[in-house]
Amino acid sequence: QVTLVESGGGLVQAGGSLRLSCAASGRTFNNYAMMGWFRQAPGKEREFVAAITWIGGITYYADSMKGRFTISRDNAKNTLYLQMNILNPEDTAVYFCAASRIHYYYTYSEANRYDAWGQGTQVTVSS
Repeated sequence: QVTLVESGGGLVQAGGSLRLSCAASGRTFNNYAMMGWFRQAPGKEREFVAAITWIGGITYYADSMKGRFTISRDNAKNTLYLQMNILNPEDTAVYFCAASRIHYYYTYSEANRYDAWGQGTQVTVSS
């Protein structure tokens, strides 16, 4: 089982940017077909943000994140990234990275499709 550790969260003003990282240890991302970012705000359900396949780099985004967020990965560093721009207070949440052994073409946004999760990193956007 891979261990995922997120970093890069913090406090940022509205309109600002943050770059989240997710480093894998133990088993590598090579054992997984797809990686994703989810977020969860207080009192809300976990929400899909973006996903990317490890081979080929096919990307998927939630509609509300398109154009603002960019998911990427560095195969050599075994690291997943999420570049977040034009942040607003509604983006405040704990952000989680996750890994799936299967590339789900249609259900990539469902949290139960992912086999491994990180502990999350807090992102707070002030107005």
